[in-house]
Amino acid sequence: MKIEQISIRDFKALKNISFSPGFVNVFVGANGTGKSTLLEAIGVLSAAMTDRVDGNALTRKGVRLSAPSLYKSAFNGTKRSQTISFDVTWRRDVQSDLLKYAVHLNIPSDDNAWHYHSEALFQGDSKIWGRSGRSKENYDNYVGMLLTDQSENLVRIRSSIEPFRSYAIYQPFTAALRGTIVDPQQANPVGLGGGRLAEALEELIHEVDGDLMVGNNTDIYLDEILEVIDWADSISIGSPTKERVNSAIPVSRRVLEFKDKYLQDRMRFTAYDASEGALYVLFMFCLALHPKAPTVFAVDNFDQAMHPRLARAVMRKISEIMIQQEKTIFLTTHNPLVLDGLDLSNENIRLFTLNRSHKDGTVSIERIEISSELIKEKMSLSQLWTSGRIGGVPDLL
Repeated sequence: MKIEQISIRDFKALKNISFSPGFVNVFVGANGTGKSTLLEAIGVLSAAMTDRVDGNALTRKGVRLSAPSLYKSAFNGTKRSQTISFDVTWRRDVQSDLLKYAVHLNIPSDDNAWHYHSEALFQGDSKIWGRSGRSKENYDNYVGMLLTDQSENLVRIRSSIEPFRSYAIYQPFTAALRGTIVDPQQANPVGLGGGRLAEALEELIHEVDGDLMVGNNTDIYLDEILEVIDWADSISIGSPTKERVNSAIPVSRRVLEFKDKYLQDRMRFTAYDASEGALYVLFMFCLALHPKAPTVFAVDNFDQAMHPRLARAVMRKISEIMIQQEKTIFLTTHNPLVLDGLDLSNENIRLFTLNRSHKDGTVSIERIEISSELIKEKMSLSQLWTSGRIGGVPDLL
């Protein structure tokens, strides 16, 4: 499945934007330019498309639950729209027709359930399904009908809609990755905050002809991941023991254990004592490789605990895996070196800058492509970004 375009109208600061994603999508911009809001808009769209839009559905997807009045754009000098609108266009495969889902939603009032104003599905130029408040059928306007309608023309394309169902925004944090607290947003195979990382990796790591491999459908050598974590000689998963974990520390039933290549073999330690950057690296590879992980997902500030050069190396390797598996990932970052890990000559890898207008505060989005003009600058992408040449920077003295 390949997403061709996403459009968002009247959602918070996103008054009217559209963009065409690849498999790997990185969003940069100054603080407050709508990067996280964009990930949340995709979450609302995926909930509307595959289930319903209410507090439970949005929480499962990692979307912040705002006060209802704050969901709809409300810029000075503009009339507020009646609805918030989303649409997504995709192909089941390279040779299939374009499919497009469009939905108009009313924000919740007394409860937390959003109301469907209308929704429709198009194949090519033809509308093949739809409903609205004017429909004669007695539909529940608080439930999305696309995956529940048993119409024959929907059943045959339902499998291409399923990837949107599991979309979620991951925001890993150290305590959950270490396994010392329960992830408040638990999910399979790993929680939205990084909980159950040890268990998820245990499901992934297996031996083939004497070598440890990671993954099921697309195996890579464990050593390829450990090369990114330059001090780690090996990792394993086991039960916590008093030799590895202080009895005063609460830990999960399964723990990650590391062997540092510079320490004696017996000096193994768990995720509690490991570099937090290593845990964020393993979390990213787990999401990219685990067969139960979503095929469309987002990670907000994925590099927050990584050294800039480590984040660049992870970006390169994650891009290779995502393209190979035809998964779609949306990432936000404030780390310039992440951009140097992007091969923008590959159409499957795309960089976008978000900027807010000084005139009315609305957000615009621009795809950054390699051009002769940028090549003449003789600067890396990170230098072009920090110098303000490609946008996405604050206007500070």
